[in-house]
Amino acid sequence: MLQELRIHNLALVDALRLDLSAWKTGLIVLTGETGAGKSIILQAVNLLTGGRGAASWVRSDCDQAEIEAVFSIRPDHGEMHALLGEHDLLDGSTCIVRRVLSRDGRSRAYVNDRAITSRLSGELTAGLISVASQHDHQQLLNVRHHLDYLDTFGELRPLRQQFAKLFQRWQQSSSELRQLQDREQDKEQQRDFLRFQLAEIRRCKPMIGEDERLLREREQLKSADTLIKLIGSSGRQLTDTVTGPLVEVRKQMEQAAVLDRDLLPLAERIGAAGYELEDLAAAVQAYLDKVPTDIGRLDVLSERLAELKQIQRKYGPTLEEVIAFADRAEASLALLDSLEEQISQLELKVEEVATEALLKATELTLARREAAKKLERNMERELASLSFPQAVFRVAVTEPDGLGMEGIHSTGRDVVEFLFSANPGEPEKPLARIVSGGELSRLMLAMKCLLARRDQVDTVIFDEVDAGIGGQAAEAVAEKISELAGHHQVLCITHLPQIAACADLHFKVEKRVENGRTRTVINQLERAERVAELARMVGGDHPSAQTLAFAEDLVQRKGTGKPS
Repeated sequence: MLQELRIHNLALVDALRLDLSAWKTGLIVLTGETGAGKSIILQAVNLLTGGRGAASWVRSDCDQAEIEAVFSIRPDHGEMHALLGEHDLLDGSTCIVRRVLSRDGRSRAYVNDRAITSRLSGELTAGLISVASQHDHQQLLNVRHHLDYLDTFGELRPLRQQFAKLFQRWQQSSSELRQLQDREQDKEQQRDFLRFQLAEIRRCKPMIGEDERLLREREQLKSADTLIKLIGSSGRQLTDTVTGPLVEVRKQMEQAAVLDRDLLPLAERIGAAGYELEDLAAAVQAYLDKVPTDIGRLDVLSERLAELKQIQRKYGPTLEEVIAFADRAEASLALLDSLEEQISQLELKVEEVATEALLKATELTLARREAAKKLERNMERELASLSFPQAVFRVAVTEPDGLGMEGIHSTGRDVVEFLFSANPGEPEKPLARIVSGGELSRLMLAMKCLLARRDQVDTVIFDEVDAGIGGQAAEAVAEKISELAGHHQVLCITHLPQIAACADLHFKVEKRVENGRTRTVINQLERAERVAELARMVGGDHPSAQTLAFAEDLVQRKGTGKPS
């Protein structure tokens, strides 16, 4: 139930507050001149339900607009408690939804002071509030939405979701099968190409790091003469100039250390240096012995490097990637070899899922046909109470001709269309071809009343549901809305005095100019003010005595409600 609605700096509203906490059920009416700002309230609710906003909606001279609604959630509203809990938004039995719209175009949504997406805001508020506006009227004319109305009325959403999951599995499996079948059509060509690539790499037999090692060897060969000259000279100098004399020095220091023990550390250091230099001389000689001198090998190295470069250009910039490519090619060949078996297994899986989906689709169709009969009976009963005593309402449920999955969508195999005839003897026709504005308003009201009894939404908002009606039809619409308000909290924006007279709580929306600024304000009306407002709705700004008497009679006949 909507307990409170607060609007700040939206369009012509600087600050507006509706306190509805005392009205768990009942009819709450908003009236006012055209252009007074009643649509701003609906605009605010639309923002809370995830609708798009525009920076131009922010009141001039303000940085942002803010809309906040406080809802109480019944303990038995399991779906709402579960959804809030799933997103860690649960806060007892209260749900505070807030939307902030900035002048720079940015928008933020919050639930119980936690930031959420506008999409989630719409999903949450869908379980808290239902809005019937001119947009909903157009949805009723659109055949694409008729299936949704039927499934909601028949409480078939869970069954529809079960089918949707099976349909998704079937789509995914079918897509995988098509991909394998496409591969199977040219698998011989793929196999030959993969074998050629694999054979080329295997003939080359590359090893990781081989190209770098061969490049170093080639550089050694090219520099062999210079290396031999430099290393040979260094080795001779180590042996002749350094190592020989150092052996003599080491012997002399050892003899001196015998005479003076203080020289022992120095003698040991000289001895160690001598041995190190001998090792260095041996290492230099060993390197010199290994310096390649076979200039003819340069051609072998160049040929091998060219061969490696060629496969690198084809299969990867590095030999490591070339080897990885070969591994993948080998795996792909193995996959091609088992392709027929995979296709057979996947065909069986697709058939099994299709069979399961078709059975669920048939179950859904039967349930829809049963729900369609009930919807027809209930709609005709509702329409009779709305001054359509002999109206005929039909729900046409058709299926595609084929028996398989062709023509089936995620919603099932059914196409649903509403047909209507307001006059006896006239055949039922699609709504878009025959419905007038007044007829459409009453059809929408009848549908909303039926759906309100099915869902768990406590608050219903009607935006000018009285469009195109008057006289006895207006009386009937007023009675129907009052009936719905007996078990729901109903907010109604209306221009009909018959509806306004039924209000348990009546607010007037009007524009005022204060300090050179126009602002929209809303005020709760007492009994005398209600009579005056009804008289204005009937006879304009200067009602006659007869009009005032009529308004008084309306209020007297309809009575006033009490908070429940």
